[in-house]
Amino acid sequence: MFRFEHPEYLYLLLLLLVLPVLFIYSMNQKKRALKKFGNMNTIRRLMPEVSLKKQYLKFWLLWASVGLFTLVVAGPQFGSKLESVKRKGIEVMVCLDVSNSMLANDIQPTRLEKAKQILSKLVDNLNNDKIGLIVFAGDAYIQLPITADYVSAKMFLSSINPAMVPAQGTVIGSAINLALRSFSPNESSEKTIILITDAEDHEDNSVGAAEEAVKKGVTVNVLGIGSSKGSPIPVPGTNGFFKDKDGNMVITRLNEETAKQIAIAGKGIYVQTDNTNNALKVLQSELDKKTKSEVESKVYSSYDEKYQIPAWILLLLLVLEFFILDRKNKIYGKIKLFSTN
Repeated sequence: MFRFEHPEYLYLLLLLLVLPVLFIYSMNQKKRALKKFGNMNTIRRLMPEVSLKKQYLKFWLLWASVGLFTLVVAGPQFGSKLESVKRKGIEVMVCLDVSNSMLANDIQPTRLEKAKQILSKLVDNLNNDKIGLIVFAGDAYIQLPITADYVSAKMFLSSINPAMVPAQGTVIGSAINLALRSFSPNESSEKTIILITDAEDHEDNSVGAAEEAVKKGVTVNVLGIGSSKGSPIPVPGTNGFFKDKDGNMVITRLNEETAKQIAIAGKGIYVQTDNTNNALKVLQSELDKKTKSEVESKVYSSYDEKYQIPAWILLLLLVLEFFILDRKNKIYGKIKLFSTN
């Protein structure tokens, strides 16, 4: 992708329309002034060294220089460049439940939106850490591989919705196992999993997966999202709610007992997410306790600067303009390549 860092300077290109008009007006004014002294043919013979061609050449060189100068100050940038940087931090894999029950609004605005808000603020607070994102319902998928590119992390986070995982269910264990396989091979960096779920209708051995994570040196923290009172589940795009096979409205509730068991097995913390920011503060405090080690990350810088070429051409044009005189050069005039004797 091509862009300008300071596009507001491109308005200077309007000078390219104005300058020729001013130049022509200036040349006409000079001709009118000379006509006051007599016939133009006679005056030209009295000034044999004056070169109109060179005056025009000098103007067009300056005209092109204005255009190139505008491009340089506007800051042309192209694409992006991959940079390898070394930082001290931890690795965090987030497992986010995107099952239909996360559409319930017992947590405002919905469980899923509240989870995304917490994660967005968490990413803002990260400092030299790496983060990855897994979404799960009836299946688990990597949404964002482990990275230190926080801009991409927030971009991917904003696009998450239940439709990303068509198969319904809550395969917490599969999500934890996938997270374990998704960390970088760097053994020195401390690693942790953040599981955000209502833990309802889980379908696999989530506690066993958390215990396996601990064996590999990875802690599992759980953010239980929802309320014990529960809430109906809105059907996306309608004003209705999900119903069971008997036509009864489905009420989803936070399975706090399971969520706590997973956190205990994973040697992490459990915190219930409500309509305050308390869960974020508790989680951030837990991450701050982790020992940060040096990790190497590949990140994309925004754009690569491409002003160098127009800058060099601009310098060349200015040098040429400086050495071109308004008058004819007597030495060059004596050179006759095609003279006849």
